[in-house]
Amino acid sequence: MIKTNSGAIALLVRMTKEETSEVEEAQPASEFISPVHEPRKKPIVHPSAQAPLPKDYAFTFFDPNDPACMEILTDPRTTIPELFAIIRQWVPQVQHKIDIIGTEILKRGCHVNDRDGLTDMTLLHYCCKAGAHGVGDPEAALRLSNQLLALGADVSLRSRWTNMNALHYAAYFDVPELIRVLLKGSKPKVLNSTCSDFYHGTALHIAASNLCLGAVKCLLEHGANPTVRNDKGQEPAEVVPDPMDMSLDKAEAAMVAKELKQLLLDAVPLSCNLCNLPRATLPNYDNIPGNLMLSSLGLKLGDRVVLDETKTGTLRFCGTTEFASGQWVGIELDEPEGKNDGSVGGIRYFICPPKQGIFAPVSKISKALEQTPSSVTSTPVLSSSAPAPRNKPLSGVSLDPDGVKVEVGDQVLVAGQKQGIVRFFGKTDFAPGYWFGVELEQPTGKHDGSVFGVRYFHCLPKYGVFAPPSRVQRIAGPKDPQGDGPLVKKVHQVTMSQPKRNFNAMRSPKDITSESSISRLLFCCWFPWMLRAEMQT
Repeated sequence: MIKTNSGAIALLVRMTKEETSEVEEAQPASEFISPVHEPRKKPIVHPSAQAPLPKDYAFTFFDPNDPACMEILTDPRTTIPELFAIIRQWVPQVQHKIDIIGTEILKRGCHVNDRDGLTDMTLLHYCCKAGAHGVGDPEAALRLSNQLLALGADVSLRSRWTNMNALHYAAYFDVPELIRVLLKGSKPKVLNSTCSDFYHGTALHIAASNLCLGAVKCLLEHGANPTVRNDKGQEPAEVVPDPMDMSLDKAEAAMVAKELKQLLLDAVPLSCNLCNLPRATLPNYDNIPGNLMLSSLGLKLGDRVVLDETKTGTLRFCGTTEFASGQWVGIELDEPEGKNDGSVGGIRYFICPPKQGIFAPVSKISKALEQTPSSVTSTPVLSSSAPAPRNKPLSGVSLDPDGVKVEVGDQVLVAGQKQGIVRFFGKTDFAPGYWFGVELEQPTGKHDGSVFGVRYFHCLPKYGVFAPPSRVQRIAGPKDPQGDGPLVKKVHQVTMSQPKRNFNAMRSPKDITSESSISRLLFCCWFPWMLRAEMQT
């Protein structure tokens, strides 16, 4: 009896510390037919191991689609640490089979809350990571997560190295499918739990900082608090990357950031945009919520309004403020005639470009009348299925960094490198602020004048690019170090005297190519003659 007990203790020690293949080999293969075979009653941390690979294998990563790899995966002698090592490989071949690999781990008696010794992550952590679109497969991750939660997986467990729980991982990798499942099987406090690696922000902070639009929407639908502040005093809306800081090749991300900011700002109650501020400054308006005030005027956030019958803009905020008592409205003006960027005294009430934000009493605004769209060349041409831009374009006038007026039709230099002609100037639907749409001389652009189904101007594919005014410089023919000399003035006069082409009319690529070729031919023939005439005089 004593010998038997000693042998049993020794066996348990070896299983706990080493998960040796000899112990696994002693178990008959038939025992692994069951989905879960005698799971351990208490979770442990498995030692780190290397991922097993077939002999003479051509790749450095494990591919479950390969028959030799699948044979290793289903082999009872493959240990739990080795299977954890396979899951750690961040390749689609592995992550798309997360449910199959996870089931094999459970077959070997792994506790549902066991941890990988290298990452300190549980199977549920890996499952949320494997739901990442592009690399992983949300459906496979969902299948395994349902199985883990049914076996009692703890959603609140955190990795010691990242301090993230399963919900944080699902938010970070933008997997709303898993967020819904996790919140159903977790305690209410998990929803707004914080993570020290993100300045003690919540899952909503994590998703917002990574532009995870789907995760943010899902969290808000389940009651996530958009007013919780992290250690830096930021609400989720304030950790969204600024679209104005993004480069031109990140127009899609800029559009997501814009939508995300507005979504989080709208989630904050209008009458409670500053819920954490003292109420002593609001003696007369405690019982007048902002939305009721707007409703009585027939207004809502996003409406076009007129301020003092002189300035027009978009209504962005209504509620109480810290800088004065009473109800105030915040307006994003069409022109830079304001006082701020939506923040006063270090507190942000809404977001807009600098000098375009202004606050006013409710009594000073009125709803703007709908105007007939103008027929200027900068008006975007929309496809029938695309949403209209939220802001109307301007008439195409701005100043370049040198203070020179730039208009639609002018020849410009983009980012100091690319020459082209201005075809559009105004606000867009993909990013806040004002943008120039330029038709380049060479196919070094990004598009054909349309972005995400909204057409702003027409040009050949790869000839169109958008740039902020700070990166556009007006040019008039060849550079003249002496400024606008007689030759440049003559070139400019001839250019300005020519009628502008109407780019609103639909033209085929063949027509555009023909016009561009004729224009270049005429310029090449006319300019040398003008240059010689100027030198002779």
